[in-house]
Amino acid sequence: MTIVRTGPMTVLKDAGRPGHAHQGVAPSGAVDRGAYARANALVGNPPGTAVLECTLGGLRVSFDEPAVLALTGTDAVLTVDGTPAAPEQPTTVPAGAVVAVTMPRRGLRSYLAVRGGIDVAPVLGSRSTDQLAGVGPARPAPGDVLPIGELPVVETRALPISDRQGPLEVDLGPRDDWFTAEAIETFLSAEYTVSHASNSVGLRLDGPPLARSRTEELPSEGVVRGAVQVPPDGRPIIFQADHPVTGGYPVVAVLTPEAADRAAQLRPGAPIRFTRAPG
Repeated sequence: MTIVRTGPMTVLKDAGRPGHAHQGVAPSGAVDRGAYARANALVGNPPGTAVLECTLGGLRVSFDEPAVLALTGTDAVLTVDGTPAAPEQPTTVPAGAVVAVTMPRRGLRSYLAVRGGIDVAPVLGSRSTDQLAGVGPARPAPGDVLPIGELPVVETRALPISDRQGPLEVDLGPRDDWFTAEAIETFLSAEYTVSHASNSVGLRLDGPPLARSRTEELPSEGVVRGAVQVPPDGRPIIFQADHPVTGGYPVVAVLTPEAADRAAQLRPGAPIRFTRAPG
């Protein structure tokens, strides 16, 4: 597969590299895990296979040999030599075809999977590009040729697409006791807005600040995807896939995995509300 154009941001992603936090390396991986898994399932790739994660479309690639592709994550259109392909379906493209991903009207990150997977050299067991730590394959550039693997094809299948709307579900803690009762009530009732200073590391939110009940310094502790950290200005940050290994500010709540996937598709300016997860 030859990269013709990358659009605003295209990186390689897979299921990530867990197990290296003691070396200062976070798991990384696809930002929207559900969309990533659907793309691989549609082309018959085993779970964990590397794909292209494309932000706001603009990706254009060509193939030396016939290939089977699938695009998921947004309402961007996959075109083959200018002809639109069916959405969220496996698409066979002939040798020499030029494949493009249009700019989505809804959503932020699209996932382009190729049957066989993108077979670049793994780094610490993963082909994911961690944009915070600088670990993993380099971002593809025009003219790059990415090898396609020869993985055995598993049964192709269409995984369910979540159409859930409304507030993002969270589990409070582990440091919700560092905030006033009024702050917790605000967090679970107020509307926030995704800041333009957001990326695959974290979503910075504009909105009412959360007041702390404790003023001492918190020793750095581990954080995870979906953790909602609150820095001194009181405005929450939702950590995404390329989050740091540790954080030095209290985490008021953690998004459920489904909510973290939904957050991955929010553009700057999008409104956000939070609610407690059932149970």
